[in-house]
Amino acid sequence: MKRFLFDCGTRDSLASSGLLVLRAAFGLMMLIGHGWPKLGKFEAMKDGWAVPAIWPLSTMSPPVSLVATLVAEIGCAALLVLGLATRPAAFILGFAMLVAAFQVHGGGPVFLPADGAKEPALLYLFPCLVLIISGAGRWSADGLIYKEKKRRFF
Repeated sequence: MKRFLFDCGTRDSLASSGLLVLRAAFGLMMLIGHGWPKLGKFEAMKDGWAVPAIWPLSTMSPPVSLVATLVAEIGCAALLVLGLATRPAAFILGFAMLVAAFQVHGGGPVFLPADGAKEPALLYLFPCLVLIISGAGRWSADGLIYKEKKRRFF
């Protein structure tokens, strides 16, 4: 279980530096640009928040759906910045971006500048996919927690 949650992937210094920049920039953009504004407007947004039309998510109420979105956009984004439980956090945030793109903005156009476009959610999905595949890298909390006994060559 420890390896599943905290395996940092590559320990190559150059690749780990690139992953650090990706995690920090992506996580902070999601946290500051999307999570905090929603948290500040929680009372105004809670009753009109979209509920996905896929089961079992369709059983949630709008406030619960908003809380789930905030957990992904604030909690998981903060975990990505720290590099802690990176793969599970990236999976949850990526799932939230899939729901945003294909459920919330499902009827909208793909590209900006149109309102309700899928493009921003899809652009946030790709760093999640990279982090799920690669892990957080050496310069992360995952790299400090999970020490490998055998050196890997990738």
